[in-house]
This record gives sequence, C-alpha cells and structure tokens, in this order.
Amino acid sequence: MSRIGRAPVGIPNGVSVGHADGAIHVKGPRGALSMRVPQGIEVEIESEQVRLSRRDEKKKTRALHGLARALVANMVTGVTEGFARELEVHGVGYRAEALGKTLKLAVGFSHPVELAVPEGLSVSLREGKVRIEGIDRQLVGEFAAKVRSVRPPEPYKGKGIRYAGERVRRKVGKAGTA
Repeated sequence: MSRIGRAPVGIPNGVSVGHADGAIHVKGPRGALSMRVPQGIEVEIESEQVRLSRRDEKKKTRALHGLARALVANMVTGVTEGFARELEVHGVGYRAEALGKTLKLAVGFSHPVELAVPEGLSVSLREGKVRIEGIDRQLVGEFAAKVRSVRPPEPYKGKGIRYAGERVRRKVGKAGTA
C-alpha cells in the first residue's frame, strides 16, 4: 500500500473539510478550495483527520492514491498558511513592476511584457524580487513558471528571471586568441 496515501491528513483548528458529490471541499481562514476525488479513491472524514483509501489494487488506482492524499494535504496547508514562490530578476536594466492585477516585466525586449495575474494570487515586489502568493499551490507554481519563462536565465552572463536560490550553471565564453 502507498506509504504517502496511507498517512492521514490532519485538520487544524479553524478548518472545515467536507465531502459531497465526488469532491472534497476545504474551507479555512485564507479561503476555500475544492477538488474532484479520482475514481476508485474513498474519503473518510473523522473529527481531526482525513483518510483516503482505495477500492482496488489496479495500477492506476494505486498511482492516484498517494496523489489524492498529497493534493488534500496541500489544500489544507493552502487555506491555513498559503504558498509563495520568489523570483529574482537579474540583469542591467531588467526590472519588474506590479500594476494592480498586471505584472509588467522589462527584461531586454523592445517592449515590456505584461502578464495578467490570475484570480486568487497576489504579486508583490521588493529589491529585485517578485513574490507570488496564494492558497492554491498548483496555481502559484504555474504562474511562477510562466513568469520565469518570459526570460529564463542564460548561462553566459546569468541574466534573466530565476527562482530565489536557483543556481545557474555558468559557461565560459569564447577562448581568446593567443
């Protein structure tokens, strides 16, 4: 049996978890999230924890067991603490600007790139860093990847947008003539 799927998900104070119409609904101090439960996965909600079990031992059901448990745990964490990703903008003249629900990036193109911030996320800027926050882990990571893909870090000078703490492998340039 899946070791991840077997572990129960704890429900902290102030969080309510419900199961109806083949979906799990989690509501907490930061907001509410819901997801459809995969076929073959059963949900049992007790007073302080959620347990997920599978009906059969098919390969697909076994694969979805741990995934469903991890997604429920992420939903509980999201509505209590939230998730955040930080991006760093490196390069001379490279900068980011948050204008309401739009993120404006000047990263070496002839025009600034404007990205619409998805509903449920907030973007803040501080000292060359872009911080993306929200309660949905998948949405936070997806938007961070979209921002990074505008100008990924290049290996020669290291210019571009990278995740905070990301290490860019640098290459040596052309060898000088002797």
